[in-house]
Order: sequence, then C-alpha cells, then structure tokens
Amino acid sequence: MQTRSPTVVGRDREIDSLHRLLAGARSGHGGAIFLVGEPGIGKSRLAATATTQALDTGLAMLRGRVGAIGTMVAFRPFTEALLSLIRRGEMPTTEGLGPYRHVLGRLIPDWDDGTAHDTAASPVVLGEAVLRLLALVGRDRGCLLVLEDLHGSDPETLAVIEYLLDNLEDQPIALVATLRSETCAAYDLARLSAQRGSAELDELQSLGRSEVAELAAGCLEVPVDSVPEQLADQLWRGSAGVPFIVEELLQEANRSGQLVSGPDGSVQVVDDLQTTVPPAVVRSIGSRTAQLGQESRDILVLAAVIGHRFPLSVVREATGTDERTLLATLRAGLAAQLVGPDEPAPDWYAFRHPLTAESLLAGLTPTERATLARRCADAVEVLHPGLPGEWCPMVAELAEAGGDTVRAGRLFALAGRRSFDDGSTGSAANLLDRANTLLAADPDIGHRADVLGALLLALSATGGFEHLAVHAATVDELADRNLDSRKVAALHVQLANAEMVAGRWSAALQHVATARSLLGSDAGDADLAPIDVVAANLEFARTSPGRLKAATELATRAAAAAERAELPEVACEALQLLGILAREHDLDSSIDYFHRARQIAEDHGMTLQRVVSHILQAVSVYLADGSIVELERSRQQAVRIGAITLVYDVDGMLGQQLILRSEYARAAEIIDECVGVTRRLRLGRSATFFLATKAILEAHQGRRSAMEATLAEAANWGGERASYELPYSYGLARTICALLEENRELADSELAQALAYDAQNPTTFHLSGKNGLALLLGVLSGRNGWAHFEAVTATAASGMRWNKQFVQFAEAVLLGRDGQVEAANAKVREATETAVLFPLARHLGLRLIAEPAYADGWGDPVAWLRLAEDYFHTAGIPAVASACRGLMRQLGATVSQRRNGSELVPAYLRQLGITTREYEVCRLLVDRIGNKSIASRLHISPRTVEKHVASLMTKTQQPDREALSSFARTVFPD
Repeated sequence: MQTRSPTVVGRDREIDSLHRLLAGARSGHGGAIFLVGEPGIGKSRLAATATTQALDTGLAMLRGRVGAIGTMVAFRPFTEALLSLIRRGEMPTTEGLGPYRHVLGRLIPDWDDGTAHDTAASPVVLGEAVLRLLALVGRDRGCLLVLEDLHGSDPETLAVIEYLLDNLEDQPIALVATLRSETCAAYDLARLSAQRGSAELDELQSLGRSEVAELAAGCLEVPVDSVPEQLADQLWRGSAGVPFIVEELLQEANRSGQLVSGPDGSVQVVDDLQTTVPPAVVRSIGSRTAQLGQESRDILVLAAVIGHRFPLSVVREATGTDERTLLATLRAGLAAQLVGPDEPAPDWYAFRHPLTAESLLAGLTPTERATLARRCADAVEVLHPGLPGEWCPMVAELAEAGGDTVRAGRLFALAGRRSFDDGSTGSAANLLDRANTLLAADPDIGHRADVLGALLLALSATGGFEHLAVHAATVDELADRNLDSRKVAALHVQLANAEMVAGRWSAALQHVATARSLLGSDAGDADLAPIDVVAANLEFARTSPGRLKAATELATRAAAAAERAELPEVACEALQLLGILAREHDLDSSIDYFHRARQIAEDHGMTLQRVVSHILQAVSVYLADGSIVELERSRQQAVRIGAITLVYDVDGMLGQQLILRSEYARAAEIIDECVGVTRRLRLGRSATFFLATKAILEAHQGRRSAMEATLAEAANWGGERASYELPYSYGLARTICALLEENRELADSELAQALAYDAQNPTTFHLSGKNGLALLLGVLSGRNGWAHFEAVTATAASGMRWNKQFVQFAEAVLLGRDGQVEAANAKVREATETAVLFPLARHLGLRLIAEPAYADGWGDPVAWLRLAEDYFHTAGIPAVASACRGLMRQLGATVSQRRNGSELVPAYLRQLGITTREYEVCRLLVDRIGNKSIASRLHISPRTVEKHVASLMTKTQQPDREALSSFARTVFPD
C-alpha cells in the first residue's frame, strides 16, 4: 500500500486554475492563487503539483515557508526562496536591479555589505526589489514563487506579498500561496485581494464520498470499484473528507491488520473499521510512535513542543540523547511516515503534517508541556548564545509556553528592538506589544518603562495610534509605582512624538508640558534635548504667529544640548530642522547646519542620517545658485546604500530643477519614472509631490489640459486642502500656464492663491512665487513699489537663483520708472545673466518688462521682444509669440511674417528679424551672383531680390552688397 495517492483527487478545478496561472506566467502575464483550507485538506499537495508542472515546463521555481512557531524574523519565506536560487546556481546577473540590489541585502546575506539594514527600506520598497528580481529570474521563461503556511506571517512579509499581488499582471511571475482557513491577517489579505481581482482565492472543500473512495483506491493501488463499500463509507465518515486523515486512517487500518488482500487482488475488511476524528488520528499516530519505543517517542514529543518544524541540534541538547539513538529515532520516524527532512535547512526536520505534532502533544498535561518547553528554551540558549536571528523569538515563544512570562517578555522585547533596527517596524510593534503585555507584572519597572518607550517609538513609525490613551495610562501607572521621574518624562516625550505624528498637536503639547514639569529646573542636557526637538517640530508643523521663530529657538537649544550630551540622533534631527528653517533667511547658515549634521552622522556611523543630511544640504545649494552637481552626488550616495525612497525624492527635485532649466525631455523621463514607481509603491505623499511636479512640467510647456488632469490626480492622492504641494501647484504650474496664455488677470489670481496656500502651509523650497515672481507681477501692475521690494529682498529666499531673476527684473522696472535709465539697463543685464540657466523664465521676463521699458523710455524693448518672440515661437507657445509680434508692431518695428520653414533660420538670425526668404537670399550671396541669377533660382522677381538684399543690409548693419556677401560667407562657411 502507498502512503499517498499517486494522483490528486477531487481538485480538477483548482488544478486547471494552476495550469492557467503558469501558462500566463510563461507568456509574461503574472497572477496569484491563494490555496486556503483546514489542515490536511490538500493545500501543500496542490502547491507541489504546481511546482512539478513548473519544473516540467521550464519555469524557474522558488519556494519559501513561514517559520515553525509563532512570530519569526521578518521576510523569512522570501529569504528561504531567494537563497534556494543561489544554492542551485540559478541567480541571474543583477546589473538591471540598480539600487534595488542593495535593498535585497535584507533578504540575501551575500548581498549585504553591512549597511542594508541602515536604510530601513519599507516593505513596499522591498516588494519592488523582489518584483524586479523575480522578473529577471523569469525573463523569457516564467517564474513560480510558492509561499507556504502564510497564516503565521509577520506584517512585513504580508506587505511585500500585497505589493507583489498588485503588480504581477505584466510580469512573468506566478505566485501560489497556502494558508489555513482561520481568522488571521493573511486570510484577510487573500480575501481582499480576491475582491480586488489581484488574486484568485481557492478555498478547498472536503472530498465527497466518491472522491474519498477514489483516494483510497489510489493509496491501496486497486481500481476504485475494488474498494469495499464499508471501507469507503467508514473512511468518508471518519475523515470528514479531509485527504490527510483518509490516508492516516488507511495506513493505521493496514498496520493493524484490518485490511487484507483477497486472492484476486481485491481489498477486504477483517473487522468493522470504527473511526472517529480527531481521536482516530491521535490513535493512528500514537500507535506508530509506540512501536518506536518509549525513548524515541519522548524525543518526538519534545520535538513537537518546538513546533511543526524543529532543529535536530536543539532536540539533542534538550533530551541529552546520544547521536546514535537520535539518528535511530529519525530513521524510524521516517519509516513510519511521521517526520522527514525539512529542506533547505540541513539541521531541520519537519513532521509530516501539523496534525502529527498536535497529536503527539495531545497526551501531555499542561505541566508536562510547560516543562518540556522550558527545557527546549534552555537548550536553544546553550547552543546559540545571544540568540541571533529567529532563535530569539523562538525562545520567547517557548518561555511563554513554559509559563516564564518575564523571561518571555524580555526576549520578545529584545526581538522587537532588533526588528526595529532592521527596519521591520510592523513586526517590531507586534513583538514589543507582546513584551509589554507579558511584563505587566515585572517587578523591574525600569525595564518595563524601556520596553514601553521602544513600543511607542515603533508605533510612531507604523502609525499605530489607536491605543495611545492606554499606553498613556500605563505611564501614569508606572509613575504611581515610583518610576524615576526622568524615565516618566522620557515616556511622555515618546507619547508627544506619537501624538505629533498622528496630527494631534494639542495632546502632543500637553505631553511636552508634562515632561518639562516632571524634570523641573534640575534637568540635564540628555533630558531636555529630546523634549526640545519634539517641541521644535511641533512649532514648525503648526500654523501660529511666531511659530518659526519659536521652532528655531527650540531646535537651536536642542542641537547644542544633544551635542553636549552626546546624543547624535537628536543632534542630527535638530540640525536638519535648523537647516530647513534657515533657508528663508540665511542660505549659508542652512548649508552649514546640514554640513554639521552630515559630520555628526559620519562620526557615529549613522549611514542613513548622513545621506539625508547630504541631500538636504544639496537642496539648499541648488536653491542658492541653481547648481545640481551636489544633488546628483547625494543621489549617488542614496543609490549606494539602497535608500530607494531617498533616490526618488532626489529624482523629484532634480526633475523640478530640470523643468525650470527648460530641459523638458530629460525632466519628463525622470518624473514619469518617479510617478510610475510611487504609484506602485503607494507612497501617497511622494506621489503627490511627483504629480505636482509633472503638472509644473506640463504648465511650462503651455499644456493646460494635461496640467489640469495631473493636478486633479494629485489632489486625489493627497487631499487638496492639506497638500503641501498646493503652493507649487498654483505658483509654478497654474500661474506660469496663465502667463504663457497671455492671461495676466488669471495669473495674478492664481499667484494670489499660491501665496494664500503658502501662508497656511509654508513650503521649505521657497520657489512658489512669494519671493520673486509675485514681486515682479505686482510691480508690473502698479501694486508693488519700493517698500514692497525692500520687504521681499530682506529675506534670503529672494536671493535664490530662480527667485533672484524675477527680483532683478522687478528692480529694473522700478529703476526705469524713476528715470534711472542706466541703472535699469544694468539691472536687466544682471537679470538675464542670472536667468541664463532658466530659458523660459528669462524670455518671459524680457517679454513682461518690454512694455514698461518702452513707456518709461529705457532699455531695448524691441530687441527683447524679438528674442522672446523667437524663443516662444520655437517652443510652440503661440500666445506669447503672437503677443510679442503685436507689441513690436505697436512699437513701430518691422515684424517678419512667420512662414513654414522659419525654423530653418538659425536663432541668432531670427533674432535680427531675418525671414525665411531673406535667409535663402543670404545663402546665395555667398557665390556673389547677381539679382537675376538669385531670382531665377528662387523663382521670384529680380525686384523682390533687390528688396530682400536691402533689408538684409539693414538688419545685419552691413554698408554695401560686398560686405553683405562677406557676412554671408561667415554664416555659410561651407
């Protein structure tokens, strides 16, 4: 008799679904199937069927499983799956992964240079990295990823899976996942994914009677009509249609002699087959373990205490068994179909089914089970000092099962802190919450306070704010138990930080006040620095009079105290805030603050903080002088450490600067990549920024419909009223678009709205118009004079290069209005030099100041309008080009007619007013031929040629035809 049926019975629909899934992956269209059901229903068998078909048809295959017991380290199934590729030598070259290769150091130890955990990449960023790697693995052939036992998954693993589900459609990736049909986060994910259409949910049902008979026939190796009716009936009733139990009952019946073979090969039942479930399975497994002997049975029972999977070394240490006895037990267990090796880990074995372990434990009393759990916990600690990796939560689970809640709580706290340091904040919050609960009765209230503080930090990172009131009550309880006032104050600081992140500023301020009162006048730097940083951030976040001044004072005090107290993280945070605050009034100080933060981070090995400070410093540099060199260097630093979100943040700023430089093609390439990735990563805040930047790109090219559509999408992502990007949306997008439509009234209105939004929620880049363009438009309309000019130029933000060009244009107009002609002309020259990086702004500025310059009798408005007209005509912005031509006509200047082919005339000749026909005549003058020959070649009259020659001499300021011919040879040297 076989222990398993050679075919999968009763699952034709599910197998068809798996076939379609794999076929889709081979053709580049991925998908996912969740196989859900009770233990023994056949989930793993179906997953194995998919694996076999994948291998048979040439697909790459990866498999991973969630840990043995309780909460394991984050991402374990992905680590197991990807490591199998390396062991088989099937890992593809990874040049195409870019910075994502570094992110995968979290999962593949061989790829970690020691800094992979420093970046604290979010699970969705890691999901993008896994997606890209799987796409490489499955390129040209398809890829199957099997993830088993997801009911025990950590939050980060589920977050990666959710990301994969949402992005498999156009990838050569098939995902098959198994989990029990029980209430858990994994089941919720499976159900919601099925509702969204991003995965198929197959809930496996029990087999019917005929299917049970067919399964029995396969195991007995007989035709289905040779299975006795009595046997089929009893198996169906006794197993409730669960395939694993059918096989177990058959095996036990065969062992006990209840089944015999007839002379014709048929199967006969000797006695009545009386079975019930689960006791029948318990008896079945019990009878097999009894045959192994008491010592071997005890070994397997202890292994079952560890879990469905167990490490052999721990069993040996906990039982004191010699190598020979242990191996004999394993061989006997293998023969009895109780256990088997658990690939790919060489020291690990697994019970044939979770019910096997549960059945072995069924006969233990709670006291016996607790005793064994403590022995296992002690054994792990002996074998693995310090409990690295998944050993720590494993021992915590065993200690809790053994009734040692304090030991369990402390180990869960250690595991939680490690998870937080690794960036697995969801797992950290869960582990620390368990620790906090288990340590409720811990007499060491100082340690419990430390655990609660770590929990609050993790909750701030994950957004778990729903139970802050409960944790605040715990802080009060610890204070009533005489916890040191400094520790109580520190907990209130953590509560304040959490409330601030949650947007509940009043509650945050109350906790800050409580912390200060607890510390009193004797507080030291180490106590005050964290409070002042939180208070500074609160002032910066709120909209209240004098808040920026208060934030600066608090951050300054915090930075100094943190450096004295040697709190590098607090010092970095304070200096970064000071750098942001200083941008508006002192760019040099801003750059210096970020440089100091970089140095502190460098000195203390704080890789991520070093790169963040470098990026912030680079932003201040490009705001000051328009240079993007330092920004590109900081991007390379972010790429080097795999800080993906930082890479895209820098890309967004680079894209914005490229727009201002009118490098639209390169900007579009960067921004489209950023928008696409952040949509997939569901980074709402970043997506809003990138979409607003894309709207600016459309606006600067005069594409109103595209701009409006993009801004509408940005509002849907971020919520329009609360969006930090609203000043940009109106100042750099809508206002510029209105100016390019020659709608000055609308531009004034849009810019006024930008200033209103900036007053509500000030930007930290200061380019949305308040410090530059608004001044110029106000001067042109007569609203602004010298008093307003002085107020604007009193801020450092007016000296930022983008703002500075508009300030200089505005000053030129004011000087010209006062009759200071030379000073006005000099200021225009300065403005055009400042604006050399920003072609659109430069020519728009010249167009805007031409009218007041003509009215006040200064400058060269016609020349400016020619330059602007040529630029906007070439750029495809007809409204401004047409307005420039109209103004030139009003000023009495000759305006060339725009004909097809005018783009063939070099820009510097178009700026002289040379038309397409005049350009053609000039080209022929190189050969010094007469008017008749030129007329013949161009099919025009000699009289017309004569007029064109005369016009060319005037426009090029050549004294005669001979000089004009010499000029033509310089234009056409070949």
